[in-house]
Amino acid sequence: MLSLISSMWHSTESMIAEYINLNVTLWLLMPLLITFLLPLVIVLLLYITALILYVYRLHRHRLRNAYGTDWRNASRNVVAAVWDAHGWIWHGYEVVGLENIPKDESVLFIYYHGAIPIDLYYFISKVFLFNSKLIHTVADRFLFKFPGWSIISDVLKVIPGTIQTCSSILKDGNMLAISPGGVYEAQFGDAYYQLMWKKRLGFAKVALDAKVSIVPMFTKNVREAFRTVTWGRRLWLRLYAATRYPFVPIYGGFPVKLKTYVGKPIPYDEDLTPEQLQTKIATALYDLIKEHQKIPGSILRALLERFDYRDTMSSESKTDTSKTKRE
Repeated sequence: MLSLISSMWHSTESMIAEYINLNVTLWLLMPLLITFLLPLVIVLLLYITALILYVYRLHRHRLRNAYGTDWRNASRNVVAAVWDAHGWIWHGYEVVGLENIPKDESVLFIYYHGAIPIDLYYFISKVFLFNSKLIHTVADRFLFKFPGWSIISDVLKVIPGTIQTCSSILKDGNMLAISPGGVYEAQFGDAYYQLMWKKRLGFAKVALDAKVSIVPMFTKNVREAFRTVTWGRRLWLRLYAATRYPFVPIYGGFPVKLKTYVGKPIPYDEDLTPEQLQTKIATALYDLIKEHQKIPGSILRALLERFDYRDTMSSESKTDTSKTKRE
């Protein structure tokens, strides 16, 4: 009898020890799970987008009767609603300055590229849902090699983007979004929000050729939502220079407050050269960053802003900006 009790006690003790060890292990691994696995949620959401689009394509006849429109437009509404809901729930996403977007004319949006341009997805969705206008976007060529991307690019009008194709899109009366920094800015930018455009002038040439207004836009805390690792920078730079692929690991997915600020439109000026226009746009975008983003960015502060600490932090940002101007 005593041996049976002793055996049961040892078994129970062993189970308790295993349970404690499992919980301690999970607790220790939790930061790693949160920071490196959450970006996979965005990848998953992109493939859910592709799935939704495939469903609409396969059942377009039935859906056309239901919505009274073509399957592409019907699917865009659903996809936009999914992304808009995700932005509202996870980031409390807002847009300030929608009235700055010129109506009934072509517009070229120029934006700062976060580690993952999650803000652009939200912005495009909101504009489409509330203004019924689809913003065409320029994406890096490596994306078009991924399975499922072809239907996303077809329905949501994502293009690799040459000067000729971008100019043609704008001349047809559409809206287009370009990030001059592109993947380079996404991979090697940091919490100081420096523009990393190098000598890229393609977007300026597009605007001048299409004779359109340019609207700068910036999303506060976009670098706090997702970040790239800072170690091994030389290695990542060499890999990027050799392949043009984004190898730098990304971590994050933090539910920080995201707010997109749409700046005043910069009208077409035929007297400007591409270099002069590039400088003018960079200055306008940098002014948005200085006005609305406290430098360097802080994940903790951005999380607090998510829970209604926005006014306090905004006033601090303006105070710091005024000090910088006086200095």
